[in-house]
Amino acid sequence: MDKIRIWIVEDDPDWLRGLAAYLSRESDLSVTLATDRPEQVRRALAGGEAQPADVVLMDIMLHGEPEGISLAEQAAAVSGARVIMLTSMEEKELIFRSFQAGAIDYQLKSDFEALPDAVRAAAARQSSISPAAAERMREEFRRLKRLEREFEAKKLRDRITPAELQLLEMVDQGYSQSQMADKLFISIRTVKNHINHILKKLKAGGSKAVARQAKELGLFDRKPEDEDGGPRSL
Repeated sequence: MDKIRIWIVEDDPDWLRGLAAYLSRESDLSVTLATDRPEQVRRALAGGEAQPADVVLMDIMLHGEPEGISLAEQAAAVSGARVIMLTSMEEKELIFRSFQAGAIDYQLKSDFEALPDAVRAAAARQSSISPAAAERMREEFRRLKRLEREFEAKKLRDRITPAELQLLEMVDQGYSQSQMADKLFISIRTVKNHINHILKKLKAGGSKAVARQAKELGLFDRKPEDEDGGPRSL
């Protein structure tokens, strides 16, 4: 029988080594990646650095930040791995966000002896509650996250004009301000004034950050087009 392949993402080196050794003693489990570095996880998800995981044990807090939540979302979406969040706290908000991100279970670190069975249950697509109820709960979390994303997108769209959105898309595409001016047939001063106006309205520190946010919210994909397909006037 094939072994269950496990990734462990944990920022405490002693706990990481100990957990990897503990799980590796189980005849049906194989730890194929053990790391404290989020960037290594992202590279592994892209392929080439580790065997694909069946189950990922993901620490919620990595180096003082709840980065495990975003990594859990990436792991679940990219690889289809079953993600179990690890925590030394009973922080309801972070646990809720973990389930929103696609985690299927969470375990307290103090109960590490339960982890082998938790891994087996995750790999078998089982959980401590009925699979049907667990799936409905995950669907609800995904629905709430989608609504939150749509709300954030609408809030940002309502605060900027289509012309300003066009400028932000050009920023995201790597246009310089002089290139924007040439493409839109306006002066560089006008471009600068509009970008400064955007940053002032949104109380943002930089145009690239605002452009990245707009892109992540899908505003560039859903913006209305001019009838003639030409650039909007500024």
